Amino acid sequence: MHVRVTLVAAARSSSLLAERFDDDRPLDQAGWGEVQRVAHMLVPLAVAELRYCSPTPRSRATGDALGLAPLAQPALRDCDMGRWRGLTLGEAMAREPEAVDAWLADPYSAAHGGESLVEFIQRVGSWLDTRPADDGGRIVAVAEPAVVRAALVYSLKAHPSAYWNLDVRPLSTATLTGRAGRWNLHFEAQSERL
Repeated sequence: MHVRVTLVAAARSSSLLAERFDDDRPLDQAGWGEVQRVAHMLVPLAVAELRYCSPTPRSRATGDALGLAPLAQPALRDCDMGRWRGLTLGEAMAREPEAVDAWLADPYSAAHGGESLVEFIQRVGSWLDTRPADDGGRIVAVAEPAVVRAALVYSLKAHPSAYWNLDVRPLSTATLTGRAGRWNLHFEAQSERL
């Protein structure tokens, strides 16, 4: 039994330099514009039998704007950043430089008091592994870019530090096929979309 999970990175809610840990801001004007520009290319995703999203305002708004009417999944929330929640990386670095260095260097570190990178990847992977495996079943999930990165690291069984080497752009997609514990990253042409 195999399932096909297409992950869509939520449109942005701020510029890259203004991104905040565990951000819960809605889509900004640029994000809405991005969704409008690419919506026609993502229309085929609406045929998915199951449609999910991260519980953030920007993920839900992205899913709704794409016509998916997704169901929020708590397991698809961004990494719990503890006391750094709402801060930019620069702000966290100014307050706790040693803790930020430890967190960036060690995937088991939870220097901020929240989840470690390893715990975050495992949480997202557990959600992925519990999707109903119905041969040919199709699922779409709109999630924060960090969640998409975590899913990719988990599915490829990559070292957790590979998380930092994945660049997931707003409204980009990644498709995983397989079943619990055995996932393949599937690249497709635009004409093959879902």
